[in-house]
Amino acid sequence: MSDITYGQVATFNTHPEAAIPSESPLSVAFNQISVSTPAPAVNHASGVRLEEKAFLGHLILRGGAIVLDEAVRKVLGISLPLGLALDESGERSVQWLSPDEWLVIVPGGEEFEVEQRLRDALGDAHYAIVDASGGQTLVSLEGEKARELLMKSTSYDVHPSNFPVGKAVSVVFAKSSLILRRPAEDRYELVLRRSFADYLYRWILDAGAEYGIGVQR
Repeated sequence: MSDITYGQVATFNTHPEAAIPSESPLSVAFNQISVSTPAPAVNHASGVRLEEKAFLGHLILRGGAIVLDEAVRKVLGISLPLGLALDESGERSVQWLSPDEWLVIVPGGEEFEVEQRLRDALGDAHYAIVDASGGQTLVSLEGEKARELLMKSTSYDVHPSNFPVGKAVSVVFAKSSLILRRPAEDRYELVLRRSFADYLYRWILDAGAEYGIGVQR
């Protein structure tokens, strides 16, 4: 049953109060693969540090840039970017995906409230908001060898001159696809689909083995 109805659109809270256990997209890799092949721990020699930022809120926005920009600035304090933009805390971001499409990522549990506030701000404008939180996850890669790992995994040019801080692109990664973002000088983020999570985790561990990759749990 919907929590709130906007016109003919029924919205749902994907974080109910009931005590239902949740598993992140990488839970299979962490819990099953690690039985036979324990994930390498982060240490002082780790050239790459991998961490899943699980259970974040992912909202896909579509519509005209002018009306969406006004609503997003009102709700999140962020102007619609042509790349990647973060709020002052760094916990909320807006990323351009296509001419009329943006990805909003917020702390887990906030997405339903943010969706309601955006719908209120947009009123009768022509737009679409889809909660994709359960279908994808975000993986952070840090360390002095993170860029080298990316160079082994994608044909996209990740040199700083072509991929500066604040840029985000959709790329072919290994034999899959994902969104590659650079929110900070020393950090890259991979936004990937749940169905590819296990495969991509295995790939990253293999590609990062020579750099002493460590997994932050």
